[in-house]
Amino acid sequence: MNPKIDITGVELHTERLLLRLWSQGDLEDFYAYASVEGVGSMAGWQTHQNIKETERVLKMFMEGKHTFAIVKDENVIGSVGVEPYDEMEFPEFSNERVRELGFVLAKEYWGQGLMKEAVDEVQRWLFEEIHLDRILCGHFLWNHQSQRVQEKCGFTPYRTIQFETQFNTTEETLVSIIAKEQWQSRSLTQIDKSSL
Repeated sequence: MNPKIDITGVELHTERLLLRLWSQGDLEDFYAYASVEGVGSMAGWQTHQNIKETERVLKMFMEGKHTFAIVKDENVIGSVGVEPYDEMEFPEFSNERVRELGFVLAKEYWGQGLMKEAVDEVQRWLFEEIHLDRILCGHFLWNHQSQRVQEKCGFTPYRTIQFETQFNTTEETLVSIIAKEQWQSRSLTQIDKSSL
């Protein structure tokens, strides 16, 4: 089942990033990366053609209260959404607390480990403070960057599904999963390594 998520007032901090609820003041930063060709297509949404389009999505983020803005050096550079998963597609989780992550990052910040840093912290918050049992995360089969982020964050392949994009296309999508127990074990391993 999909538990309610409300990130109002939540601020998550990592070594380089702040994750928080979106605000109206983020509009220009959001448009700056959402209007770049190749950013949205990685997640199945179209490049923003004008700032009005960005404003509409920003309003959805603010009202939905389940999408974190990723802030670096006071600029918003991406997002991590704690999305409802498809309960019809995955009926086996009806008695568990489950959500699905979606993420995107401005193109100039790719390859710096920032997305892993953000996802790791959102995982921690969801497991420790929201008490989820599992987290799902998907990527199109050709999106090897997203695949690598998910692998580095401990997700393991679970099932391939068909995903309808905003381009009126269907993309074969690999949904991966991490359970709370796996996350706890992974976290302990990382602590052990850092103490060597």
